[in-house]
Amino acid sequence: MDKTINFGPIKKLLDDPDISEIMINSFDKIFIEKNGKKIPAESVFKNVGELDALIESIFATHNKRIGQDYPYADLCLEDGTRINAIISPLSRFGSAVTFRKFSSKIKTLDDLVKLGMLNHKAADFLVACVKGKVNMILSGGTGVGKTTLLQMLSQYFAFDERVVTIEDAAELKISKDNVVSLETRLPDRDGRGEVTLRDLTKNALRMSPDRLIFGEIRGAEAVDMLQAMSMGNTGAIGIIHGNLPKEAMTRLESMVLMLGLNLSSLEIRKMISNTINLIVHVARLHDGNRRITHITEVRGMKNEEIFFNDLFTLQETNVAGRTLSELKSAFQYYPLFFSRLEEEGLVSANAFSI
Repeated sequence: MDKTINFGPIKKLLDDPDISEIMINSFDKIFIEKNGKKIPAESVFKNVGELDALIESIFATHNKRIGQDYPYADLCLEDGTRINAIISPLSRFGSAVTFRKFSSKIKTLDDLVKLGMLNHKAADFLVACVKGKVNMILSGGTGVGKTTLLQMLSQYFAFDERVVTIEDAAELKISKDNVVSLETRLPDRDGRGEVTLRDLTKNALRMSPDRLIFGEIRGAEAVDMLQAMSMGNTGAIGIIHGNLPKEAMTRLESMVLMLGLNLSSLEIRKMISNTINLIVHVARLHDGNRRITHITEVRGMKNEEIFFNDLFTLQETNVAGRTLSELKSAFQYYPLFFSRLEEEGLVSANAFSI
C-alpha cells in the first residue's frame, strides 16, 4: 500500500487480510466484503471533505485525473489493489469509491486449488493449455477472480517469451522479466492525446509479442483481439464479462457487430470459432466462494452456431445432507488441440479422468 497517502479511517480495513473489498457509498456509509459476505463497516469519514481529499490524493499521486471534467477513474496500486472512484453529481449521494484488494495469501495456482477455486486435475490441464499456447478467454462476473487466475497462470509462460499486456487501468502483475505493460490514456483538457485499447492493440502487434494479454474486452477492441489471434499470435488470453461461456461469446459477437463492419453474424461467429480455443468461466457461488464452473472448448461451428464442448463442469453432490461442489470432467469429445498437447508431452489421456 502506498505509504505517502493518508487513508484515514479505512487504513485498518485495507490492512485486514480477511477483507477482500471496501465499498464507500458516501462519507458515512462504508461496506466491506469479508469471507465472501458484504457487511457494514464501523469506520466512517468525518465529513465529505475528508473523503474527497483522499480521492484527490490517491489519483494525483498516481498521475491520474479525476474532477468535474472526468468524474470517474480507475487505477491500480503497487500491491495490486484496484480502485474505482466516481464523484458528484454522477454519484448522487456524494463520492463513491471501491477498493478491490489482491489477496497476499494467493501466490501460486496451488493456492487457488487449496481455496477450492479448482482442483489439481483442472489446474494441470490449464497449465498444459498455457504452455501449449492455446488461445483462451477467461469469463465471469465482476470480482469473481478472473484477473487473479490469469496472474497465477502467467507463472507458466516460457521464460523467453515477450509478453505484452493491454489494459484500461494497468493491474496485471506478470511475474516475468520480458513483459511490456500498456495502459490507455484519457484525452487532456483540450480533448487531445487520447489512447484507446484499439490503439494499444494495433501498436502491440508491431512489438514482436510472443503472447498478448488483454486485461478486459468490452468494446471495439474485440475485433482487434480476434484479428491478432488469427494472425498467428497463439497463446493469447483475454478477459470478458459473462454469466456462462456461451453468453460470453454472444457478448463478443455483439461487440464486433456494434462496430458496423461489413460482417454478418455468421462471419463473426466463424471468426470467433476459428481463433478462440478455450473458455474458462469463473463464478461466485451462493456461499460467497469463487469457483471455476466451466472449462469449455470452442470446437467450431455446427448448424451456423458456435459449437461448445464442456471439458470440466462444476457438479453438485449430496453427501450426508450437505451439498458439495466439485469440478469434474464432462467432455463429449477430446478437444481438437489435445493431440498437439499430447505430442508436446504436456498432457495425457488421464487429464480428464475423474
